[in-house]
Amino acid sequence: MSGGSEPLFLARQTYRRRRLMDAARILPVVGAVLFLLPELWASGEGGASTARGGLYLLAVWILLIVVAAALSHRLSRREPGAPPPPPDRG
Repeated sequence: MSGGSEPLFLARQTYRRRRLMDAARILPVVGAVLFLLPELWASGEGGASTARGGLYLLAVWILLIVVAAALSHRLSRREPGAPPPPPDRG
């Protein structure tokens, strides 16, 4: 093996940023699955109350907002040594 070859793994920051982008892409799918869970509860014999289902949906909605905001905040930060973003021409 030569000592001048490219590294086998990505830099840690690049790897983490790509995983955050993956998480942001899959978040809507996870949200859709979580929103559809009360439909599975309602199909059982006992059924679920409307109030419980509404509170569950509200909690999932708030959780998705918080997770999306955290991902957005983490992804909007610049990496050290990265060039500055181009100026807005609006």
